Amino acid sequence: MSTAVLPRENYLNTDYGLRSWFLTTDHKRICILYLLTITLFFAIGGAFATVMRLDLATPAADLVSDETYNKMFTMHGIIMVFFFLVPSIPATLGNFLIPMMVGAKDVAFPKLNLASWYIFTAGGCFTLWALISGGVDSGWTFYTPFSTLSSNTNVTLAALGIFIAGFSSILTGLNFMVTIHRMRAPGLTWFRMPLFLWSMYAASLIFVLGTPVIAITLLLVAAERVLHLGIFDPARGGDPVLFQHLFWFYSHPAVYIMVVPGMGVVSEIVAAFSRKRIFGYTFVAFSSLAIAILGFLVWGHHLFVAGISVYSALVFSLLSYFVAIPSAIKVFNWTATLYKGSISFATPMLYAFGFIWMFTIGGLTGLFLAALGIDIHVTDTYFVIAHFHYIMVGGAIMAYLGGLHYWWPKMTGRLYPEGWGKLGFITVFLGFNLTFFPQFILGYMGMPRRYHAYPPEFQTLNVLSSAGASILAIGYLIPLVYLLWSLKYGPIAGPNPWGAKGLEWTTSSPPPKHNFETTPIVTEPAYNYSELEETAVV
Repeated sequence: MSTAVLPRENYLNTDYGLRSWFLTTDHKRICILYLLTITLFFAIGGAFATVMRLDLATPAADLVSDETYNKMFTMHGIIMVFFFLVPSIPATLGNFLIPMMVGAKDVAFPKLNLASWYIFTAGGCFTLWALISGGVDSGWTFYTPFSTLSSNTNVTLAALGIFIAGFSSILTGLNFMVTIHRMRAPGLTWFRMPLFLWSMYAASLIFVLGTPVIAITLLLVAAERVLHLGIFDPARGGDPVLFQHLFWFYSHPAVYIMVVPGMGVVSEIVAAFSRKRIFGYTFVAFSSLAIAILGFLVWGHHLFVAGISVYSALVFSLLSYFVAIPSAIKVFNWTATLYKGSISFATPMLYAFGFIWMFTIGGLTGLFLAALGIDIHVTDTYFVIAHFHYIMVGGAIMAYLGGLHYWWPKMTGRLYPEGWGKLGFITVFLGFNLTFFPQFILGYMGMPRRYHAYPPEFQTLNVLSSAGASILAIGYLIPLVYLLWSLKYGPIAGPNPWGAKGLEWTTSSPPPKHNFETTPIVTEPAYNYSELEETAVV
């Protein structure tokens, strides 16, 4: 084990006590605050999923009551979507990396960055209060009239929590966009930027343009419940389909908030561990923006069975196929990058492969849901659950874990045990596929989602899914254990353990408070591995 010591002057220095963390404006410390917060939300959301899968192991629905099950899948969805998946990569890796990747000392608005974390935490506390004081049973989509007429649970409180957290997303997106626009180092032109910055810029556009829509929509739901207005509730003359239009106008682009940053992470990893510049860099960069723009045009495919006209459905079906094109560009270009590359199968690279596998399956099954005839058959079945989780859990979390492992030495100055890292990936990969692939079959056979009592012929596949969930839970615990272990016992990493390119690898690990001693000057394109001398990759 290395006997070297970490550089004393770094952002992890705790000489000023805990108070300095809660008042910090250092983007790296704010990243750690977000990392701890969303890990807590992930654990809570995962606990709900564990109980649901235990209940679904038998067809008799004999573990929890109908009412409790409704509350569990609602709170699982709310916490995982709004308080883990949406902020996971932007709030953590985005906060840590964007200033260093552009060669800046911090984000454009450091105090606003800290305020964003406090706002996010406040919104999460409101939502947890809704959970503790009785829960919510309307479903995480808050569909009316379930959220207005039918529910006597804490819908208003949960909606208020998400409304508050939405301001955190807007401010974070604004901060990132200004930082990328105005604070790039000399020589760092748009087409020399790492693809992670392009992906974060695209996600920030969705944050800024889409989040106000969902915030106002949920505020209207709360106003309808409190003031007895007739906006969405048909019993008061409202229109429930209008709610779905407003909700999915944000929530489908929100899928790309969760996935597009992950695509940027995968681009960084693939380039580093194949020792090649990303094939078709310009196409991959613009595909991020194309996904963000087209994502606002396809919300209607969530309403194919909600009563929209056939002509509208045809248009949204066609647009849904178009949005697959820029996603396919990324997958094909990553594959072309790997071709004849000097590939190293380190833990981050394994997670990148896992992302490509999961995202490809999730994307291809999304084409089935974009087809009107098939969508009518599988709407509100476990086919939709499997598709969604292959994109979100299989895709976004694979990228999140890959990025966390890739930049962990930079964040902490320590290396983790590579053998345990690979074991963690294998466990997550096997557990995930065993959990969710059977659900495609269940959905096609007609098992509806949101039900916990089902015909006995569905039990075998549900038992497989529940067994996979147990393996998946272990897979998530393994990285938690060895990453925490590495904080004290991991070997010293050095500034660039992977031999990677990028400004973030030119500074010490962990980085100093202001990132760079002098302003860096960029003189070469991104991923210029052809000029790199032979470097041993851990």
